[in-house]
Amino acid sequence: MMLIPTHHFRDIERKPEYLQPEKCIPPPYPGPVGTMWFIRDGCGIACAIVTWFLVLYAEFVVLFVMLIPSRDYVYSVINGILFNLLAFLALASHCRAMLTDPGAVPKGNATKEFIESLQLKPGQVVYKCPKCCSIKPDRAHHCSVCKRCIRKMDHHCPWVNNCVGENNQKYFVLFTMYIALISLHALIMVGIHFLRCFEEDWTKCSYFSPPTTVILLILLCFEGLLFLIFTSVMFGTQVHSICTDETGIEQLKKEERRWAKKTKWMNMKAVFGHPFSLAWASPFATPDQGKADPSQYVV
Repeated sequence: MMLIPTHHFRDIERKPEYLQPEKCIPPPYPGPVGTMWFIRDGCGIACAIVTWFLVLYAEFVVLFVMLIPSRDYVYSVINGILFNLLAFLALASHCRAMLTDPGAVPKGNATKEFIESLQLKPGQVVYKCPKCCSIKPDRAHHCSVCKRCIRKMDHHCPWVNNCVGENNQKYFVLFTMYIALISLHALIMVGIHFLRCFEEDWTKCSYFSPPTTVILLILLCFEGLLFLIFTSVMFGTQVHSICTDETGIEQLKKEERRWAKKTKWMNMKAVFGHPFSLAWASPFATPDQGKADPSQYVV
């Protein structure tokens, strides 16, 4: 599939018929401040439900097939606490990634009054999105699912039913990391449990019948392996994207860099917060995003 040059997309927004602010009016009923962000997309909602179901299935097999029936109390307690902690952090990260505004540009703000409030200098150019009728900041892209322009949009992920953008990339990275960790942990425990069941009587290593136990473990093994590969790749891709300060869309379109180059460590702190601390690994800690700069709408 041929990629259309980047400048083509931006030139479309320069056409006269798209630069008439009188055609844009703000939304008639703007949402109140603090309204929860949630995308009403059937496919995304279904994928999010499937994600939770698979994590809860892994929780069921780990607890009721492997740990609770085990006669090694210390082994069960340590692995139970570790697995449940990782699962809790994974689901919390999923919720934050799904319910956090990824950096949506105010819809319908391409009005005459707003453009005048920018106090543009002679020769300065602003871009308007013809789809959501908003003034488009640099490095923002329109999402057809969210129906909004998203600042530093990396991609739209149906598994979190949201875009991955400027404000929620940290939570998406944590989600992929914790899912990869619980997948690896589950695979290790499945291997240990199989060895113990082969050495002992199958009727004593689980509360379920041997055929049921084998089926449940094989399904968990398949799920863990699949998610370990998928989320590990996504985690590595996201970390690379953050370090290079280049979103997935910018890499795909091979957009020309128009922003200042920073060190990898500064790019990491821009996403996870200043300074480095244990809060980087917490989905409950909101990283400092800084104040919005009106000049970001100007090229």
